[in-house]
Amino acid sequence: MKGNILGIVGSYRRGGTIDQAVSAVLATAAEVGAMTEKIHLLDRNIEFCTNCRRCTQEPGEAAGTCPLRDDMADLIARIEEADALVLGTPVNCGGVNALTQRFLERLTGFAYWPWGEPAPKMRRKKSKKAVLVTSSAMPEPMGRLFTGSLRGLKLGATALGCRTIGTLFIGLAAGEERPVLRRGSLRRARTAGRKLVLGP
Repeated sequence: MKGNILGIVGSYRRGGTIDQAVSAVLATAAEVGAMTEKIHLLDRNIEFCTNCRRCTQEPGEAAGTCPLRDDMADLIARIEEADALVLGTPVNCGGVNALTQRFLERLTGFAYWPWGEPAPKMRRKKSKKAVLVTSSAMPEPMGRLFTGSLRGLKLGATALGCRTIGTLFIGLAAGEERPVLRRGSLRRARTAGRKLVLGP
């Protein structure tokens, strides 16, 4: 797969750990032939989901229409055009941060859930690939075990019709105010970028 790869950065810090890691994945993907783009959720006006569930009532494969008027419709259009995704968020309070959670909740329209049905059905089969990136002050093994950020990103990736082919958890990320991505994390980010384009 060459195609278009879209990176979505759900961090409050430009140039921080998550931004650097997503950029490294995308840069390597570009080196091996992909077209890449990076979007910061911080730059987008995304309103809170009100759980009205209107978007879940429309049948079909297309995401249901949200009644809120903000930047989410354009963002979904960009996601739809992409062949693969890189989703990144830091851990805040044990899960994804509020900026990313707001984005994830607005993906509700990718589920079909008519009133009266006990559970939603995902509209999309897993036809795209995704790499998930997160970071925490905890060491990586503890962070993977005790935080829910990767689980939240995986749910979002599944809603968007993506199969997760790689996860990058960057531990001990709170050591300095302006961190530089460590060599091992950079190496794993570059490996993920190649895998997105060229496969295993």
